[in-house]
Amino acid sequence: MAVGLAVLLVTTGVLHFVAPDGFERIVPRFLGAPRFWVASSGVAELGCAAGLLYQATMRSAGWACVALFVAVFPANIAMAVNALHGDGSVVVALARLPLQVPLVVLAAFVGRHARRRS
Repeated sequence: MAVGLAVLLVTTGVLHFVAPDGFERIVPRFLGAPRFWVASSGVAELGCAAGLLYQATMRSAGWACVALFVAVFPANIAMAVNALHGDGSVVVALARLPLQVPLVVLAAFVGRHARRRS
């Protein structure tokens, strides 16, 4: 499970740098500086992915993923609001909201059940 989550995070983390425009559009306006937030979340995703690949850091990386998925949820809400106002696919935006729940649950499972460092 940790490896699958790591693959997902590497994929999305890299996309934050090679195709940032879509991510920048969903940064809530009140945060400002969309490029900064997109790059920061991309780095966080890549860091979490790396942590999930090593037994010694898997537990803490799982919990870091939980924090990351919760932290980016406002962007998913912004994406849904934007879509409802004609900017993007409503179906994709609304489907993305509940998909955050299994990601949080999976990350928490990894964080809770990874072997402790010895």
